[in-house]
Amino acid sequence: MNDDPNDPLSTLYDVPVRVSVELGRAELPLSKVATLGPGAVVELGKGAGESLDVRINGKLVARGEAVVVGEKYGIRIVEIVRGRGATATPPQPSTADKETEHAA
Repeated sequence: MNDDPNDPLSTLYDVPVRVSVELGRAELPLSKVATLGPGAVVELGKGAGESLDVRINGKLVARGEAVVVGEKYGIRIVEIVRGRGATATPPQPSTADKETEHAA
């Protein structure tokens, strides 16, 4: 985070935003949804190994891969989505990051 007091955006850095990760989507007829219960499996449109969408307040900002950090899931960012489709690849994770994360 940028602690520069001359940064005009610095007052916004503490504003909470909703970060969500989309695993996939499915379209089902209502009759199928009505039959879902414990143990039911809904096949999603994304294939295993495909990048997951990272959204901030509903806007696509990045893509990543699922990881396990301790007993929780996380996401490793592999691509930043900027503007109208332009992307940037983030720096590689440090050795410490690799030791605490395991691919899901």
